[in-house]
Formats: sequence, C-alpha cells, structure tokens
Amino acid sequence: MQVGFIGFGEVASTLSQGLMENGVDVYTCIVGRGKRTNELAKKTKVKLYNSYKELAECSDILISSVIPSNAVNVAEMVGKYSNGIYVDMNNISPNTVRKTLAMIENGKTVDAAIIGSVLKNGINVKVIASGAFADTFAKLGNYGMNITVVGPENGQASGIKLLRSNYTKGVSALLFESIYHAYKLGIDKEVLNYISETEGQNFIDSAVSRIISTAFNAERRSEEMVEVIEMLSLKQNPVMSKATLKFFNNLNKNIKLNKRPVNYGEIFKIISED
Repeated sequence: MQVGFIGFGEVASTLSQGLMENGVDVYTCIVGRGKRTNELAKKTKVKLYNSYKELAECSDILISSVIPSNAVNVAEMVGKYSNGIYVDMNNISPNTVRKTLAMIENGKTVDAAIIGSVLKNGINVKVIASGAFADTFAKLGNYGMNITVVGPENGQASGIKLLRSNYTKGVSALLFESIYHAYKLGIDKEVLNYISETEGQNFIDSAVSRIISTAFNAERRSEEMVEVIEMLSLKQNPVMSKATLKFFNNLNKNIKLNKRPVNYGEIFKIISED
C-alpha cells in the first residue's frame, strides 16, 4: 500500500506518521513549498518524490490536504496523472468538491472530511467519506485510520463537515469575543468558571484550546467560512455565517502567529497592543 499526500501541513504530517507506524509507505512532494512544510516532512521522515506528476502516478491512494483555495488547482494539476484513488480531504463546499473531483480523469474519487482535532486524536481522528470509492478508501482503517462511510455520492461528506464546521466556528467566534472582553476587564477566569457551570466540567480546558486555535488558524478558517457561505447561500441568506466570516477576517488582519501560543493571554495582549 502506497499513500501520497498533496499538501503537508498538520493534517497530512499527523496522518502520515500514524500510517507509517502501521506499515504504509507514505510519500509527498515538497517542491515549491515553504519552510514549515519542509520542516514537517523532515521531522516525519516521509518519503519524497521530485514532482507531483510522479507522486500522482505512483500512489494507490492520493490524498489532497491543502488550504481550501488550492483544492481545485491541485486537482487540475494532477488530474490526468492520478492512477489510484484520489481523495479530497479539504474543507470545501459540496459544489467545490464535485468540481474538484470531476478533474480526476480516471473517475476514482472520494469526498472525505476530518471531524475533530487531528492534534488531539492523531491517526485515530474521525474521518467521514462518501463517493463510489469510499469503501476502498476506508480500508485504510486496517492501517490505523478511523474512517466511516456516510454515503455513495461525492458532496455528502463535505456537506456534513461544513455544516458542523459552521456551528463550531460560530461558537468559537462568540467565545473568543466574550473572553477577550472579559480579559480586558480582568475577569476572564471568573467568566470561564461561571460558563462552565452550565457547559460542564471540561468546558474550561476546551474553551482555552478553542480560543488559541481560533487565533492560530484564523486565515484558514476564513477560507473555510467562504465555502460555508457559498453552500448556504443557495438556500437562504446565512446572516450568522456571514458575521462569523467577518470575525475571522478581522482577526486574521489583526494578528499573525508563527507558532501556536501557550495560552490565550499571549493572543489578547497582542490584540490589545494593536
């Protein structure tokens, strides 16, 4: 079994590590990629191809894990070279997924989405998949992955992911805004404690992690919200979703983080100084 990854960020590097530990040959290509990608590839000790064409031709399963705005471009780049199964694992709308997967000339495609935190769960993070070749992709469960097939059509998995994502990002935006203002008033710990009385005993740890992740991934989440709004706008005027997008756009303009902060105080201090 040979698995290839296009894009080698947090998701790809974490899944690669787990698959390699379970006996899978994992490859990627880092030509033209940035410093962080090169460092992750070196740290993971993933095998490298010198071109995306070669990566696509030689992979039994080729997984695309890039920022949403690049999903279509990478599918177009390798569409005629992909010999195995092409899996789109990007946070994009069902319409974009179908457009992306239509570029894979052999037609062996899967719509997949990660549900939960790769950072916390590693190779065991829940992955949902749909499409005609989802059952074949799900055989990676024999190598440590946690894959559930949710339907026979491309677009079903991404639809579930985006609707869930819309909810969690909206909650994250409201949480961030509330605790930031509490921090400015010097009562952030107290506010978190009182909210935890209704949200449960694990709320504080979860909230702190969510606030940090919100700031660290603001740019990517802005792009994901664009996909959410595209999907929802077909049926209604997504007022709350548009407000969430505006929040992430503003946050992305106001803060740039090169590494994940240890606590939310670091983030709020930067914003306050601006």
